[in-house]
Amino acid sequence: MSRTVYCEYQKRETEGLDFVPWPGAAGKRVYAHIGKSAWAAWLAHQTMLINENRLSPMNPEHRTMLEAEMLKFLFGGEAEKPPGYVPPET
Repeated sequence: MSRTVYCEYQKRETEGLDFVPWPGAAGKRVYAHIGKSAWAAWLAHQTMLINENRLSPMNPEHRTMLEAEMLKFLFGGEAEKPPGYVPPET
């Protein structure tokens, strides 16, 4: 049986995550208040940030920046794309 959460990103009840996706308090907050589809949207945005800004998830400074962007994206609605970003053509 899957768990449901009130997703703060989508502003509705939705299927919750199966595990805490990020270490620490931020991960616990995401687990408690973010649904699977919102997390998938964040992962796509995170991939774009990593590629456009040439970030390394192994770099502690980059991880700190990604965590801040994750919280803005999922809870604040303030996340922006990097300057000059052009989405790939499909």
